Amino acid sequence: MARSRRGVWAPVPPKPVSPDAAEKQAIIDTCETFIATVLKPRFLPSIKPTEFNYMVDIRGEWRAGRYRFMRRYRSGFPETAGMEFDASFARIDRMGPDQFDIYWMRHTGTWYQLHTGKTFAETLHILETDGILFPY
Repeated sequence: MARSRRGVWAPVPPKPVSPDAAEKQAIIDTCETFIATVLKPRFLPSIKPTEFNYMVDIRGEWRAGRYRFMRRYRSGFPETAGMEFDASFARIDRMGPDQFDIYWMRHTGTWYQLHTGKTFAETLHILETDGILFPY
């Protein structure tokens, strides 16, 4: 007996819009300043090695119209001591001129959209104040 395949319809989220080179660099510079002046002093004042994975840096990366905020971890386990890896915790997508969507990385490894249509200033304020977006 043959089984029929059924698809499930799901809306496709719009793709981010890449800015011109000058605006892209301005977004990157502002985000790097935000990381250095807000996130690092607040969430990584010092590096505390442990026998498990421990955070050693907070950084960002621009890719395909999106800016991802990432934690850098170092392994403290004896069999992998010193190895490092990145784990994203938040992302902003540029959807148009001064219009951004904010995403949070779930524990399942998928992105979850939290806010839409925010200005860049509002986006940075939300990243600073919304506890679910903190780099824990």
